Amino acid sequence: MTSVRIDYADFAKLAPGVMEGLGAIGKAVGGSGLGKDLIELIKLRASQLNGCAFCLQYHLNLARSLHVPTDKLDQLAAWHEAPVFSPRERLALAYAEQLTLSAQGAISDELFAQALAEFGPADLSFLTASVAHINAWNRIGKALRFAPPAPRQEHQQAPAAKP
Repeated sequence: MTSVRIDYADFAKLAPGVMEGLGAIGKAVGGSGLGKDLIELIKLRASQLNGCAFCLQYHLNLARSLHVPTDKLDQLAAWHEAPVFSPRERLALAYAEQLTLSAQGAISDELFAQALAEFGPADLSFLTASVAHINAWNRIGKALRFAPPAPRQEHQQAPAAKP
């Protein structure tokens, strides 16, 4: 277990302009036509690839609050082989992976053309911004070692009935 370098709440106080800027990107993407479920899947996958525990738990909590199906959350790391994802989700995840791993090579012309055909120029611009946004947060969260938030339970278990 690694120790927190700067806490998330402290970062918000120390870098208010950064928080506002990143918040504005998130708000813009959230108001796009991508859909909140898809945005959370993209953010989760990039956070898995980048190994950011804070962002992973944060976006799992958000996805659960949006009622993203559990099977999608459970199988996201193996989305290439999991049948629960739609063709649109698969394309967005492939695009998000290639952009997140861009140091290994640029997004292929073929993938870009497929994404452009599916999403159109406006939503593809938002998709690109969403991936860049979560990658920025992943790098901040990892560098400062933000402590992950508490997990949100999907279903609170009811107390046992008394006999």
